[in-house]
Parts: sequence; C-alpha cells; structure tokens
Amino acid sequence: MTTAPVHVEIDGSPASDPALSATLMSGYGHFTAMQVRDGRVRGLGLHLDRLDRSTRELFDRALDPGHVRASVAGALKAAGRRDAAVRVHVYEGVRLVVTVREPASMPRTPQSLKSVDYWRPAAHIKHLGGFGQRYHGGAARRAGFDEALLTGPGGEIAEGAVANIAFWDGASLAWPSAPALHGITMALLEPRLGSVRRRVTLEDLPGLRAAFVANARGIAAVERIDDTRFEVDEELMERVYAAYDAVPWDEV
Repeated sequence: MTTAPVHVEIDGSPASDPALSATLMSGYGHFTAMQVRDGRVRGLGLHLDRLDRSTRELFDRALDPGHVRASVAGALKAAGRRDAAVRVHVYEGVRLVVTVREPASMPRTPQSLKSVDYWRPAAHIKHLGGFGQRYHGGAARRAGFDEALLTGPGGEIAEGAVANIAFWDGASLAWPSAPALHGITMALLEPRLGSVRRRVTLEDLPGLRAAFVANARGIAAVERIDDTRFEVDEELMERVYAAYDAVPWDEV
C-alpha cells in the first residue's frame, strides 16, 4: 500500500518542501542558541557538544560538528551578517535548520522574577516545545515581572524560564542543583567563578544576598523574586561580567 505524501500549506499556499514542513510541525527536536559577533561565538565547542549529545539521546545518531559549523557559516553568509542571533535546530531524521536574526543582548537592568510551580520535562535537554515556559513567562510579565522562575516540590528552585540563575550568600556562589538545563553561559562561568551547585528553595531567599540570571544573550542582576528583594551587589556583578568578558571567542 502506497502512503500518500503529506500536503502542507502555509498562509494558504502549498509549502515548498512539505516533508520538511511536516517535520518542523512535529515539534520534536532540540536546539542551541548563540550570539555571533564578527563571525565568532563564545563557547562554540560547548554548543557543538550539546547538539551532538542531544541528537544521540533523541535520535540515536551522531551529529557532525563540521556540518553544523558549515551550516551556520553558510546561513550567516547568505544573510549577509557577521553579527547575529543564531539558532541551530535539529529535528527527527537529523534535519538541521539554522535561523539568523538580529543580534540581541540582555539588558543589564536588574530583573524581577515570579516563582511558578513548574519544571521543564527532560530539563537537561534544550528541547523544542517550550509551551510551559512561554505560558508562565507571559503570565509573569502580565503580573508586572520580567520573567518566571521555575520551582518544584517544596519550592525548590531550578532555573528561570529562559535563563539559569545563581545565588550569592556573601561567601559562595551557588547554582540550583534541581533538574535544569546546563546552559552554555552557565558552563562558561562556573569554572571561572569557583561556584558550586546545591539545593536552593524559596524559603532560603531571605538569607541570600544577591542573585543573577545568565543565558545566551548575557547576564543581569536580580532585584526581586516574588516579595523578596535583593540589593544589586556591584562587586559581585563586576566579577561576573569580567569572567564572562574573558571568555575567548571561537571562529565559526
């Protein structure tokens, strides 16, 4: 029995590649997001390792890092950009999709976070289908916050909706040990700041001095989580920014 091909339309017009469109609509896959400046990326090797590791876990296949680099370089050239926000998506069948957008950076203004009772499934993978994150993030912003903070049983803190979070108690810097994505910026900062991972709960917040969030767009201090306010520790933030600025850039 012959299976009929998938027919896909976008805005009323047939898709140029229905098979690819159907794959994209499945929503099953993973990605990495990077900021490119002058054709270079911080932690490029970590991005490539993440893509290969997740591809092996989801699709039981390796992903050639050379193919990824060539695809990113080709997309940047086609877009006529040396500075950009780039995402590399991997779908079933190891279909690679690269998007190139305007470069972005995180505002350095202190952030306010609203805690929500939600942990991402398979949190160690930067997977597609982040409905829960977007839903809670949107609700947090409508409530007057900048972003959502994902928490679980007992108020255990995991991560921000789109960023990792670290806490400073005046002596040590700690990243929550709850299930969370090990973000690239977090991975670059950890060894440079001598930080640790440990359990952090909402009840612990009044005893902590400062916090900051970090993702591919950059780093920002946290000034409030729910009703708990933090003073921005300028000395800490200077140290964090200096550590991040010292990370070498890798040519794509």
